[in-house]
Amino acid sequence: MALQLSEIWIYPVKSLGGIRLKEAKVLEKGLQWDRRYMLMDRTGRFMTQREHHRMSQFHTEWHNEGFLIRYQREFRLLPFEPTTEDTVSAQVWDDSLYVRKVKGDYHDWFSVHLGTACELVFFPESNERRVDPRYAADETHVSLADGYPFLVVGQASLDDLNARLDQPVPMNRFRPNLVFTGGQPFEEDTWQNFTIGSNRFRGVKPCARCVLTTIDQETSLAGKEPLRTLAAYRTREHKVYFGQNAIAIDHEKISEGDVVEVG
Repeated sequence: MALQLSEIWIYPVKSLGGIRLKEAKVLEKGLQWDRRYMLMDRTGRFMTQREHHRMSQFHTEWHNEGFLIRYQREFRLLPFEPTTEDTVSAQVWDDSLYVRKVKGDYHDWFSVHLGTACELVFFPESNERRVDPRYAADETHVSLADGYPFLVVGQASLDDLNARLDQPVPMNRFRPNLVFTGGQPFEEDTWQNFTIGSNRFRGVKPCARCVLTTIDQETSLAGKEPLRTLAAYRTREHKVYFGQNAIAIDHEKISEGDVVEVG
């Protein structure tokens, strides 16, 4: 069966809800607008659902002026290019990088609903943050994603996992950018060079998964699945893998329905 791009996802604010798009512009650091915002704590460390499960309850919607972030009945509009102020240092895993504070009442709004002090910051396109040079020898950069600009997952891989679970899980547990149909389960593990439409990509390394996959995106409740089941057959060198990290060679537009070619 031919491979085809079936879903395109961006997550404008790191670890908040995603937006499914019909088409997207591919940039070096990731899809346009993907993970350009982030919440950080008082120490400048990035915040995610791993420690703050309630972040899953902030839903993101497309707006012609930016992104609507909804929490229950309240919302805030985040512009595509926000008004920013001071440049500050932030920490994402082992990376120290520079971000800009976003002007407005976002600080108070997020802090109240998350129950902890936090600051909304923005990562300008001109800022630098290199991917791990052990896996990408060139000067490729990434936005505020955990490590790489793109995450690719095959629908067949999720279907294989769900066939082993008592309660199937949706794709949103894995927060991919690019989902494709066709092919065999987990074949993306082996992809080195592939094309989506006219855009060339390079597979970097399979993606190691964490407890975020166990958080129900509808309720914010955490359990043991699907990580427990994945660990039984997808563990290598003490890490559990699902999906393939990738970088882009070309920076063109991609669309749902594009043909995916490997090799």
